[in-house]
Amino acid sequence: MIERDVINAKFDILQRDLAFAKELGRVKPAEFGFKEEQAAKYTLLEIAEACIDIASHIVAARGFRRAEEYSELFQILREEGVISPALGDRLSAMAKMRNLLIHRYGEVDNRRLLSILGTRMGDVEQFMSHIAAFISKKPRS
Repeated sequence: MIERDVINAKFDILQRDLAFAKELGRVKPAEFGFKEEQAAKYTLLEIAEACIDIASHIVAARGFRRAEEYSELFQILREEGVISPALGDRLSAMAKMRNLLIHRYGEVDNRRLLSILGTRMGDVEQFMSHIAAFISKKPRS
């Protein structure tokens, strides 16, 4: 059974982080220093983790097939009709970016961080909208 309190707690994190990410995304490249870089990395990591947690909870609660890696969670949600194919692909890429942030953080350049902050936050908002719609439906019998 999907626990709405779990989802809502993650939505709270996402809403706070999205507001901050949008603020960071407006920083001019010349002013995007070490502090902003670190803040951007952690914020993107926390956003990815919250989305992964939501996806994992839904996959487990609904008994969908098991994912072998985080990026696969979004493909499963895509297969099950929870999110659109295009959104599933973009969120899978976000999960892979999470791995880059954790395991090879020195390889992420500031231009890429700024691009993600400026152009990809809508994907997370769309994900939240799809999840809210999905959990408001009655489960299949």
